Amino acid sequence: MLQSYTHWKWHGESAAAPTATECGSSHVQDSLEQYGDFRGMLHDLCPTHEMPPKPMDQGETVQQPAEGPNDGAQNFYKMIDDVEKPLYAGCTKFSIFSTIVVLFQLKTLCGWTNKSFTMLLQVLMDMLPSDAKLPKDHYEAKKIVRDLGFGYEKIHACPNDCMLFWKENVNLEACPCCKVSRWKTNEASVTSNNASSSKGKKKAAKILRWLPLKPRLQRLFLSPDLASSMKWHVNGRTDDGVMRHPADSDAWKMFDTTHLQFSSEPRNVRLGLATDGFNPFGILIIPGPKSPGAAIDVYLQPLVEELRELWDVGVEAYDASSKKVFQLCAALMWTVHDFPAYADVSGWSTKGKYACPCCALETDSRYLKNGHKFCYMGHRRWLGSDHEFQREDTLFDGSTDIRVALVQPVASDIIIDRESIVGRCLGKKCQEKNNKRKRGEAHQCVWKKRSIFFSLPYWEDHKLRHNLDVMHIEKNVMDNILGTVLNLKDWTKDNYKARLDLADMGIRSELHQRQKGDDKYTIPPACFHMTALEKDGFLQVLRDVRVPDGYASNISRCVNLKDRKIFGLKSHDNHILMQQLLKIALRGSLPSHVTRPLIKLASFFRIICSKTIMVSDIASAKADIAVKMCELEMIFPPSFFTVMIHLVMHLATKAKIGGPVQYRWMCPIERYLSGLKSYVRNRAALEGCIAEGYIVEECLTFCSRYMEGVETIFNRPTRMMEESTGAVSSVVLDNRELTQAHRYVLFNSENIYQFRPYTSVNRLKHYVINGLKYRSSNVEANRKTQNSGVSVATEGGITYYGVLTDIIELNYSGNIKHMLFKCTWVDDQNRRGYKTDEFGFPMKDWYVVVKTKARDVFDVGIGPHCDEDDTDGFYENIPYNITGNDVGRDDLRWGRDDVEGMTIDASIIGERHLHEMDNFDDCEFIDDESSDEDDNEVEYINDE
Repeated sequence: MLQSYTHWKWHGESAAAPTATECGSSHVQDSLEQYGDFRGMLHDLCPTHEMPPKPMDQGETVQQPAEGPNDGAQNFYKMIDDVEKPLYAGCTKFSIFSTIVVLFQLKTLCGWTNKSFTMLLQVLMDMLPSDAKLPKDHYEAKKIVRDLGFGYEKIHACPNDCMLFWKENVNLEACPCCKVSRWKTNEASVTSNNASSSKGKKKAAKILRWLPLKPRLQRLFLSPDLASSMKWHVNGRTDDGVMRHPADSDAWKMFDTTHLQFSSEPRNVRLGLATDGFNPFGILIIPGPKSPGAAIDVYLQPLVEELRELWDVGVEAYDASSKKVFQLCAALMWTVHDFPAYADVSGWSTKGKYACPCCALETDSRYLKNGHKFCYMGHRRWLGSDHEFQREDTLFDGSTDIRVALVQPVASDIIIDRESIVGRCLGKKCQEKNNKRKRGEAHQCVWKKRSIFFSLPYWEDHKLRHNLDVMHIEKNVMDNILGTVLNLKDWTKDNYKARLDLADMGIRSELHQRQKGDDKYTIPPACFHMTALEKDGFLQVLRDVRVPDGYASNISRCVNLKDRKIFGLKSHDNHILMQQLLKIALRGSLPSHVTRPLIKLASFFRIICSKTIMVSDIASAKADIAVKMCELEMIFPPSFFTVMIHLVMHLATKAKIGGPVQYRWMCPIERYLSGLKSYVRNRAALEGCIAEGYIVEECLTFCSRYMEGVETIFNRPTRMMEESTGAVSSVVLDNRELTQAHRYVLFNSENIYQFRPYTSVNRLKHYVINGLKYRSSNVEANRKTQNSGVSVATEGGITYYGVLTDIIELNYSGNIKHMLFKCTWVDDQNRRGYKTDEFGFPMKDWYVVVKTKARDVFDVGIGPHCDEDDTDGFYENIPYNITGNDVGRDDLRWGRDDVEGMTIDASIIGERHLHEMDNFDDCEFIDDESSDEDDNEVEYINDE
């Protein structure tokens, strides 16, 4: 048969049988694909290019265009050629392309440097035959991978953040606003002295690295599994009134109702924008060691323009699950950031009198002239109109409060408020002028700018635009509590300046500082101060706690019993303390009227951070937290109530609007960005290292979906190997133990009744199942983690708690094996030996066990105090199981007689007063964006 003959297979003609030569070539081609279908991957990446047939494919021939392929097509055909060519003559496993991809995969997973990768390529070139087609170094190998289309664009920026040199301004040499050159002054073009007299290349002072969004959204639908998951919120979601996902929230539902055309296509994508500090995550890398502040809008211009196009027109995408092409649109739902970045993205100033963006101009704040900062109280307005706290004065700030709860401002009012600042230059030079005003002159507008996101046609319709980050709020609240109750230097909110503010407000006279002689002042101890023994008990609980493996870090490393301090807590450490350990450690360490609202506050955070939330739970939590915030106002000084404490009041409302916090907080963002920092190899080019490292990882993540026979991020083994057992020993069970074990198996297995187990069983030290490790209690005696706690829930709703004492493998005839846990169970039904403390916790012998969702239970050791004859016991840690009366006038005492007060020199107060008077009129102007809170430099804490 002629080689040029075309088989009309679509007309029913059968293909001719392949020859022996063709079979051999086809076998080689198939063997080159044993590490993945890279040919299919290229087809998915470049569906617009005509896919050439395999060498021995008998299908239609592809007619090349008469003009020849363009640059994109040339790169595509070159990659196809590399996929089909063996690495060297006679190689049956690797093609040129698969070799590069697999080596890059190993480089990324193992963290090889570029130098080590180049050295490996050079060694491989010497090891392989001389005709091997390997790149000579990392640079050439990276160019092959970059041809897949994963890249970013560089845009020059003004050194003062005034503008971007792009679009119509791409050819400008200097910024028209500040007149500063776009080039580095010490890197100007220099004429070389060589014969060619070539000029040196100019280097931009600032470069924005923009990762286009459209191709990344298109790639989400190239994988069938991922494409199906993109429609889960319509096809797979359970709609039973429980909020598990943002699709269950009011904000999502309202957006769907308002924009029916967008919501009618389930494949349309809803986006969130996260910022860490001040740099957008994933789409832009903003240069410079300092943040652009409000000028972040300048750097967001490319992203916002792309978002407008994705809303108005969309982009054509291929859905691999339905094998159809559709018009993909996208919308930005909300932003997530820490509180300082909230101001830069939204435009609302989060400093000063109106720092709360939710209360806005109705923010209840008071300037503390001794502490030199604002405090934010006034939480009685969220109580019912007939609540007794509203008529109290001396228990709070000296005044009654009968106001009603606030109403969230509507978008139209926000836009009107910003009209006076529309078009304002956001560069550093311009901002320095705009932020300053003369002393005595009223502050005209608390908005720093009109956010660039209002240029999106749908942004005004959003019910929730900017999220309050629960992670940072929880951390700052926890730091305030620990620093104050432990009276930690530089962290406590109760110092001599706070006592001076109490005197100025005329409240809590028993806490006012008292003069002792001519040169000393004494500061009476407050009710929230601990004795030395109480501090020891509190810190002892935190030092002795042992949590399951992988549940939390080793919190005991942060406890210093000698100095009675706790330090170095990360965000997740504070999360575990707030959610689980604080309520246990506080019992017995403080008076009950102080402990009760703090425990309730911890329980509130646990409800807000739940993976599933009931609307009814949010309503009750919102009502309860208002009371507890008022009780905290009655106990702690005004300086304790920073804006981060006040923001707790709004978290329940935000949860109802936006849904579970797992989709709206910074925890996963911080974790991911910490990985990006590992890409930095050259500290002189941080942004470039991060961009290049991200592009390679993004490319290989996509390639990993097509790879086989090599470890990738999708198939790499977990840290806990399933069914791993550790050391195994053989033991013989007595008749009683064997009968008990066999009966349990009979009750839970239908096909085992005809078999009898062997008396010899295998005893295991640990066993891993479902990603969780279980250890017997005697094995983990000297370990830092505890994996012996278990709980079992029956069909009747009763939960049993116990300690794992033995793990055995019961063997039957053949290969039938059953793994059994032997446990010591707690008798919590008859309640023998139980007692209930004043907070409603059922206890037994002061040993406490905390139930968690991550893995059953864990023991937190002995509490701050115990009875002499107590030996063993547990309690279940359930949110909102606290009983007892709220704080009232009868049981409220602001001081303590059993704690020693502090003594300070009178000269400290005198020098501070003189310093304040001397500096009051030094400057005629006030900078609205500068912070004069000299003792509150760490109010907004970011530990990453």
